[in-house]
Amino acid sequence: MGVKILNKPTEKNTPKFKEPQEFVVILLNDDYTTMEFVVEILMTVFHKNIKDANLIMLDIHKKGKGVVGKYPWDIAVTMAEQVHAAARENDFPLRCLVESA
Repeated sequence: MGVKILNKPTEKNTPKFKEPQEFVVILLNDDYTTMEFVVEILMTVFHKNIKDANLIMLDIHKKGKGVVGKYPWDIAVTMAEQVHAAARENDFPLRCLVESA
């Protein structure tokens, strides 16, 4: 006696999985936060290498803001909170935004 498959997957009954929505973290330029501190934040909070951190920092400096990366909501918000906490601890007004990608 063979094994009988009751619910053979078809296109109609195959479960559809939705990818989690992604959000971008954007750092904002200001007149007081040092470039060195921004690079340090990019390396420690966002795990960027020195080259990428410097490129992003220059982009933020020249354009007034710069996208750091795309992340799921909870990760993006956690990183933004880490940026704001580190900025406060070091007396810098550095701010960042979390926006839908």
